[in-house]
Amino acid sequence: MEKERIAFADYLRVTACFLVMLVHAAENFYGADTSGLAGNMSLLLNEQNRLFVALYDGCSRIAVPLFMMISAYLLVPLREGETMGNFYRRRFLRVVPPMVAFMLIYTFLPLLWGGMTWEQSVADLKLLPWNFPSMAGHLWFMYPLLGLYLFIPIISPWLKQASAREERVFLWLFVVACFMRYLHRFVAPELWGECFWNQYHMLWYFAGFLGYLVLAHYIRFHLTWSVARRRTVGIVCLVVGSAFTAWSFWLKGVPGQLIVTPELEWGWEFTTPNVVLATFGAVLLFTCIQKKKAPKFITTLSKLSFGMYLMHLLWLHLWVVLFIGEGGAAQPAVPVYAAIPLIAICTFISCALTTKLLTYLPGSKWVVGA
Repeated sequence: MEKERIAFADYLRVTACFLVMLVHAAENFYGADTSGLAGNMSLLLNEQNRLFVALYDGCSRIAVPLFMMISAYLLVPLREGETMGNFYRRRFLRVVPPMVAFMLIYTFLPLLWGGMTWEQSVADLKLLPWNFPSMAGHLWFMYPLLGLYLFIPIISPWLKQASAREERVFLWLFVVACFMRYLHRFVAPELWGECFWNQYHMLWYFAGFLGYLVLAHYIRFHLTWSVARRRTVGIVCLVVGSAFTAWSFWLKGVPGQLIVTPELEWGWEFTTPNVVLATFGAVLLFTCIQKKKAPKFITTLSKLSFGMYLMHLLWLHLWVVLFIGEGGAAQPAVPVYAAIPLIAICTFISCALTTKLLTYLPGSKWVVGA
């Protein structure tokens, strides 16, 4: 029997999936390497690209945190009577086989169209036990997600008995830790005990994606705001957080100048306070959805979203070639303001149809998780 679904979570998962594709569509307008996606160096070719990448990509940086929040909202704390072993077995069987399957796909499939060499494929294969393949940079996300899964049984007992005030203490320390990126940039490169032999600063254990896990639990079990208040606060947080995120890219992006990508994306890290603020606002807005059940097409897309996420870079390149064309990012076949969303929309539809077709094959859950 299928577990009862939470309608707003299905909407949220579908939105997060699309935003990931929007991020990667936008990267083709500032990536400086031949893949089109943002590598170590970035290059904006004109003011239009600078503006619309900042708007589309900057406002989509909540995608990864939203996935974290959905998982935490649905899984934390552990169900009554569930053991650590049972939880690990259930979650890892759900995500690891499809993850490994697509790692192998990204390691060898590009050979068919000359997208990589045999030497690169062999090198990627040797790396697989330790990290994602070179053609599947988006799979970095799977490792912190699995890390959260590993920690959920450990933190669940505390969350079950923690008061709202106690969780707020953790969350405020998480927020302070989120300023480390900016403190390193504007104050000093080493803070609160950091030095060349120690990276674990004072708030290390409150930093990172664990904060999103606790935030999701707090929203579900302790936030008693009315729908009207959630909507108002949600809009303000989403707009302010996204505006700062987009502005930070626009400020640093100088057209025609090669820029080290982390310098260009200085305000885009997933645990910066502006991204946390925007993510919090987005989740609040989605919790305003009072329907007990989402429309069937949303529920279907939600179930397919894992497979869509895994495969989307395979489809993305096809639509990039079509909408950007021979003129490249400087003079795309379709204006940049339309090209970025069109690439994302077409990739989303292609992935949804492909994943749905794959679900009709025997054993499809081991490949697309649906």
